[in-house]
Amino acid sequence: MNDLLAMGARAGELLKARGEKIVVAETSAGGLVSASLLAVPGASAYYVGGVLTYSFVSIKSLVDLDMKELRAEGIRSSSEPYAERLCRAILAKHPGVTWGLSETGAAGPPNPYGDPSGHTCMAITGPVSLVRTLRTGNEDRVENMWAFARATLDLLVEALEKAARV
Repeated sequence: MNDLLAMGARAGELLKARGEKIVVAETSAGGLVSASLLAVPGASAYYVGGVLTYSFVSIKSLVDLDMKELRAEGIRSSSEPYAERLCRAILAKHPGVTWGLSETGAAGPPNPYGDPSGHTCMAITGPVSLVRTLRTGNEDRVENMWAFARATLDLLVEALEKAARV
């Protein structure tokens, strides 16, 4: 947990320095990304909110994405295109917020949805937009959740550092 807290603190420093705010949508990390960002004293200066979109019902009601429509377009829930859509959707619901961050995957154990355990995609959109896939090769649910959160926070810090250089 300490490494996630350090990453959340680094992201918080970068966001505060730029006077920017972030919203988060996560699935398989189970709130660990948001918890890492919120553990920083003064997080209200940059953290606007977050959602856990863990079911088709929550995806539709919280971020207004319809998985049936996305699947008709060939977009699966644990894919880079979906991570980008989720990221943009949560950001669109928060006018005036600079950054949207998302994570979507399959922590494990094996599931009937077609996504292998240890597979996640994450995206960030804002002054810099990035998308990435992580495959841990692990079926341990809890270990994968930590790995997903770590990778998502890494992506956030990478984007914030790139934005600072622009």
